[in-house]
Parts: sequence; C-alpha cells; structure tokens
Amino acid sequence: MNMHPKTVEGFGFEWTRFDQSALPEEDLCHIFDGYFRIFPWDKLSPDAVGFDLGCGSGRWAKRVAPRVGILHCIDASAEALSSARRNLSQQTNCIFHNASVDEMPIEDGSMDFGYSLGVLHHVPDTLAAIRACVAKLKAGAPFLIYLYYALDNRPFWFRGIWRITDAVRMVVSRLPYGTKSVISEAIAVCIYFPLARVSRVVEGLGIPVASFPLSAYRNRSFYTMRTDAFDRFATQMEKRFTAKQIQTMMTAAGLERISFNDRESYWCALGYRRT
Repeated sequence: MNMHPKTVEGFGFEWTRFDQSALPEEDLCHIFDGYFRIFPWDKLSPDAVGFDLGCGSGRWAKRVAPRVGILHCIDASAEALSSARRNLSQQTNCIFHNASVDEMPIEDGSMDFGYSLGVLHHVPDTLAAIRACVAKLKAGAPFLIYLYYALDNRPFWFRGIWRITDAVRMVVSRLPYGTKSVISEAIAVCIYFPLARVSRVVEGLGIPVASFPLSAYRNRSFYTMRTDAFDRFATQMEKRFTAKQIQTMMTAAGLERISFNDRESYWCALGYRRT
C-alpha cells in the first residue's frame, strides 16, 4: 500500500485539530486561487466529474464542488474524512472515500479532472501515486498537482535555513502529539507570526520580500500559520522535488502539455492525460 501509516495518522490528528472551519474566507480564497490559477476552468463542463485526492478537511473541495457535477473526495485518514464530511455538509454532490492513492474506488479512465494538493510528497512512491491518479482520468483530462519544492529557485542561504528547520522537523515529528502541538504553536507564535508581519511592513516600504523567509504568510491569518506550522513540523514523511523532477514524473505518468505556476505556491503544476 502506497502510504506511510504514521503520516496518515498525523494528518488525521491535524485535520481534527485544525478542521479549517475557523479558516477566514479571505485566506481560503487567496490560497485556493494560488493553487488553481492555472487550472482550466473554462474547459470544464458544469456537470464534470472529478476527484480530490487527499482531500483532508475538504477546504479545496468547498470551492471546487459548486463548480462541477460530482466531486469524489478521497483520503487515507478516516478522521480527516470526518472533518471533510462536516465541512462539506451543504454540498450534495460530494462522494467520500476512505482510501489510499493506490486503492481509489474509481473506475480507470472515467474522470473529467483531478487534483492532489500537498499530498503526494508524503507517500513512499510519489511517481506511482501520480500514475495511479492519471489512470483515473479520461484522455485529455487535466490533473493539478502541488508538491513541496526543493527550493531550486531560492538562494543558497535560504536553502541553508531550510536544512536547519528540517533537522528540527525530524526530531519534533517523532514526539507525542501533545508535545508536537505545543512546539508547533510556539513556532507559530515566535517565528511564523513575527517574520510574516515584518515582511508585510517591509513590503509596505516598497522593498521586495519574495526571498524573505515566511513572506508568503504576510497577509494570512494566524490560524493559517498555526495550521501550517503543525503541518510542517509534525509530519514524519516529507519529500521535496525540483520543477524538473516533477515534470519528469508527470511525463512518465502519462501527462502532457505540462505547465507550472510561476508564482507561489511552488511547485504547482498542471498536465493533461496523454491522448
């Protein structure tokens, strides 16, 4: 089975603790648009059928479901899926599946679209997972994916800072959940919030902040920072990929016409199942 049990368990805890019901609408719209700005909504019919692989709390499905006919929400964590059911209770066109990426109960070649955002860098075999997703698509159907980037577009000092934080993650992620929660909250308060707000002030002075650590959070809520601090430091399995590696995997999985979002979030890419 292409899943890491401890990581799945961790996300079940995360999406129960941070079920995104308190996520400000402004944050949801901003983050959603960042992922989906390259998605071909204009080529999708109103009755399109698609899937959200690794739906988590259902925060992206909340914005996608009203635009399509049927949305299959799939997650390996039963706890995460419970949060998604609650958050999507007003959406009558969502079908929920508790399944890993290699056991999706969907017929091959049947989907008009699919997406998987922030999920497939947490599985043992990312290429196999992409292939499993592409297999569900009709020929020519779009697939949107977001994978953690290998900081390949960042300066060396930025990558150095990341190596330090990753060493911290490898220790924190193996602690009990209560301890991980306390540490991630402290990181959100003492690191995420001050750096993000300083970045906002600096930007207000007309100084570019694209390379400033955590500048992506400068206009986001503290709730988002708390969620992402836990996500970043409490997850045991995490892999990162360069844009070239992602393109190579997408091509090998049967996707073509691959394009990348040239703004945050990195790397978000779109491909179409080869005809």
